Amino acid sequence: MSTLPVIAAVDGSDHSMRALEWALDAARRRSAPLRVVHVRQYAHWAQPEVLAAAPPDPQDDPVLDRVRADLEELGGLPDTEYLGLEGAPGAVLPEQSASAQLLVLGSRGRGGFASLLLGSNGIAAARDAECPVVVVPRPGREDRGGGPAGPGSRVVVGLKVDGPDEATLEFAFAEAARRGARLQAVAAYPWPAQPWMTPGELPPPIVDQDVIEDETRILAEGFLTPYRERHPDVQVEPLPAAGDAAGHLVAASPGADLVVVGRHRRHLLAPARMLGSVTHAVLLHAASPVAVVPPAPPED
Repeated sequence: MSTLPVIAAVDGSDHSMRALEWALDAARRRSAPLRVVHVRQYAHWAQPEVLAAAPPDPQDDPVLDRVRADLEELGGLPDTEYLGLEGAPGAVLPEQSASAQLLVLGSRGRGGFASLLLGSNGIAAARDAECPVVVVPRPGREDRGGGPAGPGSRVVVGLKVDGPDEATLEFAFAEAARRGARLQAVAAYPWPAQPWMTPGELPPPIVDQDVIEDETRILAEGFLTPYRERHPDVQVEPLPAAGDAAGHLVAASPGADLVVVGRHRRHLLAPARMLGSVTHAVLLHAASPVAVVPPAPPED
């Protein structure tokens, strides 16, 4: 079992304290240590034109003092480390992720615009981290209605039938197994079909949506089979869905324990790390915590 820690990024805000609760539960489920990280962004980092007299004392951190006191009242903690760092959170947190199995942060920290549902630090961490990143939403977003629910714990994963990501599916199955949750695999397909035609070309035959949905379900079942074999206790429900994948994942998020999405794989024509439009939209609008899973490294 991995001994890498679960990292909780805190800044003293209510959002980060909710993320800390989620991270503590995740560490317990994984029998992993917990690392509480506070990245202090001071004028020297945030405003290059402003000179800082001296770096702050790393031992003098009221945010970590408060977190330590709150956690010690709970008791029964995993091995817990408290780490105060200076720098830009959007850069420091991805660096920390290289030695972690999970990074958990709130949807917004201090100093952000209230109208935005996810801050720039959260976007940067989800895009650049070496390990999966869980973003815990602000209070109230879980109250949105709609979506396939049903009784019991539920994990939702986005499944791309034209190129499923192994790391994303394995993370989703493992998380569902830890929670004793059923897994809903949302497999979106484009609809309505928009064929390209040149002038004078005969129109293609009419596409039957039921046929497309059945084919999508068959593909999804095939991709899910090896994970079902590795996780036989996980009840899996493939959900073919017409249209926008992000919309269906957001609709399924109310009441879910977690929504799991992948990150774009880098390639020659797009060497930079990218979240992808679906993952970005889910992070902005989902009512449940969202896990962003980096792609598995390419095989040699």
